[in-house]
Amino acid sequence: MDQIKFSLIVLVIASLTGCNQQKEKKQEFVLQDTLGVEVTPTLLYGLPVDSFNVQSGKVKWNQSLSDILLDYNTPHTTIYDLANKSNGVFDVRKLKAGYPYTIIHEKDSLKTARHFIFEPDPTQYVVFQIADSTSVYRVEKPITTREKEISVQITSSVYQVLEEAGASTLLVHKLVDIFAWQVSFQHIDRNDHLKVIYEEELVDDEVVGIGRIKAAHFFHRGKSYYGIYYNQGGKSDYFDEKGLSLRKTMLKAPLDYKRISSRYTPRRFHPVLKRYKAHLGTDFAAPTGTPIRSVGDGLVLEARYGKYNGYYVKIKHNSNYTTQYLHMSKIAKGIRPGVRVKQGQNIGKVGSTGLARGAHLCFRFWKNGIQVDALKVDLPSTEPIYEKELPNFLYTKNLMMHQLDNIEQPRISAPVLAEISTN
Repeated sequence: MDQIKFSLIVLVIASLTGCNQQKEKKQEFVLQDTLGVEVTPTLLYGLPVDSFNVQSGKVKWNQSLSDILLDYNTPHTTIYDLANKSNGVFDVRKLKAGYPYTIIHEKDSLKTARHFIFEPDPTQYVVFQIADSTSVYRVEKPITTREKEISVQITSSVYQVLEEAGASTLLVHKLVDIFAWQVSFQHIDRNDHLKVIYEEELVDDEVVGIGRIKAAHFFHRGKSYYGIYYNQGGKSDYFDEKGLSLRKTMLKAPLDYKRISSRYTPRRFHPVLKRYKAHLGTDFAAPTGTPIRSVGDGLVLEARYGKYNGYYVKIKHNSNYTTQYLHMSKIAKGIRPGVRVKQGQNIGKVGSTGLARGAHLCFRFWKNGIQVDALKVDLPSTEPIYEKELPNFLYTKNLMMHQLDNIEQPRISAPVLAEISTN
């Protein structure tokens, strides 16, 4: 009988202990007021923080994850474990100075860390779970979009007037990509004006980027240029009001060549200088006198002799693309700065002038002011609207042009920026 009583007492104690443990565990996620009514916990980065303290800061210069967490009673072994578990999620060596972080820690004198959260950019954050069991995971913040309309009179530069109108300068870069073949953004007239319908991307009501430009109208030097976004069969591009692509094609090679003797590389052993240096061009081997042609329409910027380049020609094709042709034996007649050339036009002949050992053309390519590998440039499609897509495109075009026409044209120095809708 005494044995039975003892067993019952043990069961009751175990039951009460289990209830208390469950209650304590529940209190980590659900708070109760004095009347016993459940209260929604305060969440930060999806984590309950009512029972803990929160400390925010910014990464200091040369400060590491270890430097930060050691101040919050985190053992070296735990920090090492977090660094290993962050592989493939976030490189802990990339805690950039000036970027925000948050620490959720215990309300004790040691301030023992439970979570470390780092924000590499406004669209995401990385959580380092320290308490209970270690883990590292990344969370993408939800991005919302809202449609915007903007109308500006060009009184100085496109960058300046858009900035004065409250728009991001990222919008200018996208406009340059759309109208690069039609408009020179370095030669804008004071009577030019611009209307744009575009999407703005937001996270927590903060603008983090520019989405798709849906339509734009650029009035430049007395002529109207329209750019209408349309996706046909998975291929999206910008088209004019007739359904023609705004982008022009470029030749993939500026001559008929035998072989590529040297490719674009940040480190190459120079055959003349006998040392390693960057080779930011593509060498096409060809016999002396082989005609060299411009890969696209453009304006000649330079056509002269240089100590290292030999006879060379440099051509600006639009706001995005510039090409250069080096080591010519001679420059074609009439090719000089300020002259406009057509795609495929002869601009010179292959040679070995300047710092060259054999007959070849060194072809250089710039995209947005940066030298890139000409063989890897992803040139845009130039296909017009397909015949089967034409009715749908015309419907979309009419809607967009009607919306553009209804945007108020601002007076000089009075830009207009309007929010249309939020998704």
